[in-house]
Amino acid sequence: MPGLIGTLHNQLVSGRRIKLLADRLALLIPHGARVLDVGCGDGAADRLILDQRPDITMEGIEVLLRPETKIPVKRFDGKNIPYADNSFDLVMFVDVLHHTNDPIVLLREARRVAKMILIKDHFCEGILAGSRLRLMDWVGNAHHGVALPYNYWSRRQWIRAFDAIGMKISKMNETLGLYPAPASWLFEHGLHFVARVDEVDAAPARLIAD
Repeated sequence: MPGLIGTLHNQLVSGRRIKLLADRLALLIPHGARVLDVGCGDGAADRLILDQRPDITMEGIEVLLRPETKIPVKRFDGKNIPYADNSFDLVMFVDVLHHTNDPIVLLREARRVAKMILIKDHFCEGILAGSRLRLMDWVGNAHHGVALPYNYWSRRQWIRAFDAIGMKISKMNETLGLYPAPASWLFEHGLHFVARVDEVDAAPARLIAD
């Protein structure tokens, strides 16, 4: 059953979602940045970002290495980023942190190796938000064998975590448009965000236009 649902998801949703995510993320990466994508999968989104942003460099690390990847990818243990301090300008997590038991562990590691973090994840707030996120997560990931601890945070929890590592939101987009109607009615509104967090002396937060 997960295999069949995964096939349908890949055919009807995944390609569109990856392209739109790449568009949104590319807007928030500084010029000339060295980027590390943590939990990058096969690097499909990264390849699309690079097509738009030839001024940057990207590589990835992944717990579950794919046979073929679209960017250079190293294996890691899911907790320790295998690079020295300040090796990158920006670390990226795309729907990764809610798959960990304690997101703050990887956030601290990201802060160690870079001064900026770019995150695509979820807010768990509102009517049946947890149930909707669980369903969406299972459909999109169960067939890949990805861990599903369903560790979703509220907006307040995210802000507290950023405070704990000495960072703050500098740019945010909560209108991503990842799913077409009618799926967007159930799986879109209020559940997703893309945010860049910078050192506490960085520019104030502002909304990025869709």
